[in-house]
Amino acid sequence: MYQVVRARLRALVGGVRTALLRQVVRRDAGMVTSEYAMGIVAAVAFAVVLYKVVTSGTVSAELQGIVKRALDAEM
Repeated sequence: MYQVVRARLRALVGGVRTALLRQVVRRDAGMVTSEYAMGIVAAVAFAVVLYKVVTSGTVSAELQGIVKRALDAEM
């Protein structure tokens, strides 16, 4: 009888541990998704800033000058 009670107690404790682990995993899953979303937002913001800088008049003229000098260079 003692062994039966002990086995059932182990199963109960194991079930509680499993349930707690499931709750922890569920909470972390949402956190990871939000971190990915924040990373995407940051990447898009950086891309917009980079686009604005590259298409500005000064940088655009300088890039065109670099390309023109590279194409005009004799080998």
